[in-house]
Amino acid sequence: MEWKFDATSGTVVAGGNKRGNQRNQLSFPRNVIIDQQSDSLIICDWGNKRVVRWPCRCGTHGETIISNIESCGGLAIDNNGSIYISDFNKGEVRRYEIGETYGTVVAGGNGEGNQLNQLNGPTYIFVDQNHAVYVSDKDNHRIMKWDKGATEGALVAGGHGKGDDLTQLKYPYGVIVDRLDTLYVADSWNNRIMRWPKGSTRGEIIVGGNGIGEQANQLNYPISLSFDRQSNMYVVDQGNHRTQKFQIDMSRSS
Repeated sequence: MEWKFDATSGTVVAGGNKRGNQRNQLSFPRNVIIDQQSDSLIICDWGNKRVVRWPCRCGTHGETIISNIESCGGLAIDNNGSIYISDFNKGEVRRYEIGETYGTVVAGGNGEGNQLNQLNGPTYIFVDQNHAVYVSDKDNHRIMKWDKGATEGALVAGGHGKGDDLTQLKYPYGVIVDRLDTLYVADSWNNRIMRWPKGSTRGEIIVGGNGIGEQANQLNYPISLSFDRQSNMYVVDQGNHRTQKFQIDMSRSS
């Protein structure tokens, strides 16, 4: 769905033809990113175990660009147009360069576990300008950073067990890193958004953290977040079936 600024209703831009596996259908889409170079949507079509490219403008059907993905958890694209996909069940992230169908493991891929070279239920991912991959390692309750070419990751948030202390996360999902390497995390089961400055051993709550609920200062299982050019944060508040907009003081991110 596309929702223009101040609109009261959205427009279907992909799918909308009931659940299915045809070119004009989707099945439980889990994630979507925009490929600005091709002006298209890249969609994690989870139920069909595929990733689909769908034109942003007047597209009536999509094109399968990667198939046979066991459980697509997250998507990202780098400045070269390579696509990154996290596979929740396999505990890995793969990079697919343009035209590739198999890809290269860039994070995890060493079985399910909590060692630095392992992942356990990776979901959302973020790729920075240096092609480092940040992984929301959900079932390990931590965020890991894998530099390009690394054989193991570095812990950058959480990793102290499941909990609600400022040093902990509880089933994290969405993750974003800004130009100062400050990390923002959708700490889903704690119903809050956390900010972790680079090198910090603890985060700070910037949205939510007021218990589960539907009030303006509350969240209910947030799973994704993004920023616009004015540094407004948008949070997919899944349990409340809404997207919330918050003004964030970026001057405190360093």
